[in-house]
Amino acid sequence: MTSFSYAELDKQTIAKAYARWAPVYDLVFGAVFERGRQAAIAAAELIGGRILEVGVGTGISLPDYSRVNRICGVDISEPMLRKAQQRVAGLELTHVEGLWVMDAEHLSFPDASFDVIVAQYVITTVPNPEATLDEFARVLRPGGEIVLVSRIGAEAGLRRALERWFAPTARKLGWRTEFSWERYEHWAKHSHGMRLVERRAMPPFGHFSLIRFAKAGRMTAAQVSEQAAHAAA
Repeated sequence: MTSFSYAELDKQTIAKAYARWAPVYDLVFGAVFERGRQAAIAAAELIGGRILEVGVGTGISLPDYSRVNRICGVDISEPMLRKAQQRVAGLELTHVEGLWVMDAEHLSFPDASFDVIVAQYVITTVPNPEATLDEFARVLRPGGEIVLVSRIGAEAGLRRALERWFAPTARKLGWRTEFSWERYEHWAKHSHGMRLVERRAMPPFGHFSLIRFAKAGRMTAAQVSEQAAHAAA
């Protein structure tokens, strides 16, 4: 046991939790969180181009992206990705560039690889949320956006008390209930070149929000040309 760091143990717990989720993932995320998923896709396609979905799960969102975009997906759960790969093959989703087992905090992509990073219901599950957001910013191109659908923890009142009470059970399920809005604000303020574009409440019950961060700068001429060629394809 002593050979593992707490972060490694936390990642193992998350991976096991999501392996248990795999059989019912489509039911939960396809119904309960449908509006949040569709809002994230619509926001991502305002930018378009090469899109990375972190925490792609069983690939439930993949058919909903326009085929003028190139979609890459990563997830920490191999059982989830097997289902996603079956979905891609069965539906002939030719706009899906690839799917990989990958840790969100350590993405194996070069800097400035994507026009948009989408992470739905991910940030409050990872062991190091700020480090994960830093990694998203690293692989994002100038002018691109990070699109999150994420839970916002309550600051006070009964809901806050309930969240604290439920926290130990939530962690076993791979969730974090106590993630406050101030952490997003603090990250954006202290990350170089990232700014908040939008925060919008999402169902169910407004406990989740669509959050968009934009990266300062402009794409290179080569990136613009690549995006235009892709849109024309």
